[in-house]
Amino acid sequence: MTVRIVFMGSPDFALPTLAALEKYYSVVGVVTQPDRPAGRGRVLTPPPVKQLAMQLGIEVIQPLKLREPEAQQKLAAWAPDVIIVAAFGQILRKPVLELAPHGCVNVHASLLPRWRGAAPIQAAILAGDAETGVTIMRMDAGIDTGAILRQRATSILDQDTAGSLSDRLADDGAKLLIETLPDYLAGKITPQPQDETRSTYASMLAKEQGQLDFSRPAIELERQVRAFIPWPGAYTFFQGELLKVLRAHVDAGPSIPGQRAVRSQLPAIGAADGWLVLDEVQPAGKRPMPGSGFLHGARQWESQA
Repeated sequence: MTVRIVFMGSPDFALPTLAALEKYYSVVGVVTQPDRPAGRGRVLTPPPVKQLAMQLGIEVIQPLKLREPEAQQKLAAWAPDVIIVAAFGQILRKPVLELAPHGCVNVHASLLPRWRGAAPIQAAILAGDAETGVTIMRMDAGIDTGAILRQRATSILDQDTAGSLSDRLADDGAKLLIETLPDYLAGKITPQPQDETRSTYASMLAKEQGQLDFSRPAIELERQVRAFIPWPGAYTFFQGELLKVLRAHVDAGPSIPGQRAVRSQLPAIGAADGWLVLDEVQPAGKRPMPGSGFLHGARQWESQA
């Protein structure tokens, strides 16, 4: 018997899962977020999942809210055996959770119950976690509180950004889902409740969180730089202009928070303990450049604070 699957997802993270499902199952429909303005020209742009679904010839709907009657009717008409969700961006209510005989199964980018919520990859890097991973879970009405089907861990590398880690976890999640689904659909997996005493929450990020606060330890600022690539980006200000920090490392030594200096021919800013050395930056209105190149045009970089 052919298993009928509806897929819900939106960003790049969801693409490997949709591609894998289409290879092994019958994906009868895709639900994704509406097209939204993007880029400097604010051009109306479809989500990555819509673009892939159209290439694969899968029917797509883009409701502003899943509770819209037209969306509910389409979901019912698709008659899925199971709904697969990966970074969809909307909360699923009871009518959707109970629509398919096998419910809704989510691919989540953390080792639940650690880092429930909208930004688990960034949260893991910010916290200095040694590892993270992916969780396949049966969804319930809570936010990432459903019972766990399977998990797979991966190390967080010293050079990992949210972008690089997201790419790895997206691939890991797709593979683990395809390994898990046959046993799940056959009733061979007993979902395991999450341990509520170990839960942590990763709130949605905002653009202003990217500003670096040099009263904090340098290691935390270095993690912030990596955690906020590609978005929202870490930044500070120099001569009243925004200065994006794209790569940085920590250098030990006495420092004054906010003090600007040159260390090993690179711009550096003092933190609560040690220095944040700026390996690559992007001044306002300019292309990314090495920190050493930035110094050639920033002759007044060195300061007391």
